Amino acid sequence: GLFPDVGGGWFLPRLGGELGTWLALTGDRLKGVDVAAARVATHFLPSELIPNLRKQVASADFSIGAAEMLNEILRSLTHSIPAGSFDPHRKTINDCFRFDTAEEIVAALEADGGEWALAQVKTLRAKSPETIKVALRQLREGRQCKTFRENMAMEYRIGWRKVQSHDFQEGVRAVIVDKDNAPAWSPVTLEGVSEEEVAKYFAPLGTDELTFG
Repeated sequence: GLFPDVGGGWFLPRLGGELGTWLALTGDRLKGVDVAAARVATHFLPSELIPNLRKQVASADFSIGAAEMLNEILRSLTHSIPAGSFDPHRKTINDCFRFDTAEEIVAALEADGGEWALAQVKTLRAKSPETIKVALRQLREGRQCKTFRENMAMEYRIGWRKVQSHDFQEGVRAVIVDKDNAPAWSPVTLEGVSEEEVAKYFAPLGTDELTFG
């Protein structure tokens, strides 16, 4: 029942295409090569080169500047980035997750009809409908934020209210407390979540707004 916090509203919309939207709504994760393929990581080194990296760093002359030397070492060891596990599905991701409503996204995935697309539908059906809609709006608004601070102020508003919500508390119960992994979301469908309910998460907090010193 939680949303992509800690800057998720800033970074995810700025990944290529609709990759961030897919990650935010499905909760899928990037690992290893995927992080480099998504251009989150700046360098890619196979695990077997790590001992060599350590050796070169330990013996390096940093008098010319630590940042410059580290970059030079990394460049000398970096391999070309292999395709990510999501690459075969990029077109489906971009075509289906480009919509601004969760209902349209699900409909597009169902219309695609492919095995991978239908697996995403199954995943989305298991998530909190309210949180899916909140996260989608978060990413669309985050894409328009001019500064990271503006994004964090938005996330603070969402978080302030989300921890008090039924679905957040139900998610904690199902995953952490009772560990039955059977959350009872409310509402139970995307159609049952009104835009008015979603909008409440983004409303200003008045005197409780996040401020930066």
